[in-house]
Amino acid sequence: MKIILIGIQGSGKSTQGNLLSEKLKIPYLSSGHIFREMAKEKSKWGRYVKETLSAGHLIPDDKTIPIIEEYLKKPQYQRGYILDGFPRTVVQAQSFRDTIDYVIYLLVSDEEALHRLSLRNNKEHREDDTQSSIKKRIALFHRFTEPVLEYYRQKGILVEVDGQRAIVIIHEDIVSRIFHG
Repeated sequence: MKIILIGIQGSGKSTQGNLLSEKLKIPYLSSGHIFREMAKEKSKWGRYVKETLSAGHLIPDDKTIPIIEEYLKKPQYQRGYILDGFPRTVVQAQSFRDTIDYVIYLLVSDEEALHRLSLRNNKEHREDDTQSSIKKRIALFHRFTEPVLEYYRQKGILVEVDGQRAIVIIHEDIVSRIFHG
């Protein structure tokens, strides 16, 4: 099974992705993790990725698509995966060559996401989690990623989930909708 998780930063994608990974016995993969790993590289590309993420910008489509597709060729993803953070634009969604079974949209208000992220930042600080870069990424989500939802809605594979409930309730909702329609 191949699943994409979509939601603004702080919507609970990694929490739900890890729970689904355990339940479905397929790996969870975050595009943000891939890019943060690349940002650590002591190379021109690594520096570019780090500066782009720190400024709260998106890595361009022409660079993102081949990186994700190449990454998903690894043997551990052949039986399926749960992908978080990709696609972020309609161009990425249309260009992505893999067949996706479900796109799960975790719907959370901007206010709730900012609240969750401020709590998370008190526990585990990430370099690209400044207040201004978070707000910029939320604005980018609304501008570029929300249209992706319509693309998958038209394909009939979008599952919209209220992401402002208890973690276990959200997980149960996702699982029941994947297995029971």
